[in-house]
Order: sequence, then structure tokens, then C-alpha cells
Amino acid sequence: ACKLDAARLLTWRAAMLKDAKKKYIKEAAMAKLVASEAATFNAHQCIQVLGGMGYVSDMPAERYYRDARITEIYEGTSEVQHLVIAGNLLKEMEI
Repeated sequence: ACKLDAARLLTWRAAMLKDAKKKYIKEAAMAKLVASEAATFNAHQCIQVLGGMGYVSDMPAERYYRDARITEIYEGTSEVQHLVIAGNLLKEMEI
């Protein structure tokens, strides 16, 4: 619940900054990173609870895990999001 709420709040923060016509690239990258990691973690925990049934393709948990996992790869890997965040932090600190 904490990871999901953190992802939601970061997404709202990035959206608020964009609506206010302020810089939001770092916040958007943070939101995507945290949301994709939270989705993967939560889907993995669901499969853990279901045990062997979690891997059966008839169960929604299997699809949720596949869909969550691809969010860490598709449209900018987690590593790229880390680079975007780090680059923006360095710019903010003027290093």
C-alpha cells in the first residue's frame, strides 16, 4: 500500500507541475520509476500468495505480472529513468 500510494502521489505531483507550466521532467521520471517498481512488486506478491496457481495463464495474476514487468522495460527502462533523475538533480545543484 505504501509503494502504491507513493507512486500515486508522485504522479499527481508531476501532473500538477506540468499543469502549472513548471519543469516536471524529473518528477515524471520519478513517478514512472516508482509506479513501475510498485506494480511489479505488488504483482509478484500476488503470485507468491497464489503459489503455483499464480503462474497458470488462466489466472489474472499471471497477466498482471507480465504487464507490470513490461512497464520497467517499455518506454524507457528503469535504468534510463535513474539517469534522467540523476541528470536533473545535478542540474538543480549546478554541478
